[in-house]
Amino acid sequence: MHILLVDDKKAILEQLTPILERNGHTVEIALNGLAAYEKAQSEFFDLYIIDHLMPVMNGIQLSKNLMKNSLTLNVPIIFMTTQNKSEILKLVQSLSFHALISKPIDEKLLMGFIEQLNVENTSRYLL
Repeated sequence: MHILLVDDKKAILEQLTPILERNGHTVEIALNGLAAYEKAQSEFFDLYIIDHLMPVMNGIQLSKNLMKNSLTLNVPIIFMTTQNKSEILKLVQSLSFHALISKPIDEKLLMGFIEQLNVENTSRYLL
């Protein structure tokens, strides 16, 4: 998968990028929502992994913008947060994230979500 990883914390980017690459994915990074949105307009991604709280454009704003654009509308989103998940779910009820994951990131859980997305996408193409 070609993944856009969006987080303003370099430590998170440095932690997750090698994990994703080790599992056969190509990774592009963006340090804020606006930079991510610009990248999403210029190249195709199979998955967005987006942090919640960022400067310039936060993860919710970015997700809403991606879901309004026909080029990025159907790309799955894994949403990362340090906030209480139940509170975040209330904020994003209208958004259809494919997964919500808490920080610090559990590598096995993240890779499980990505594997499930791979299976779902493969199944769609086999029909």
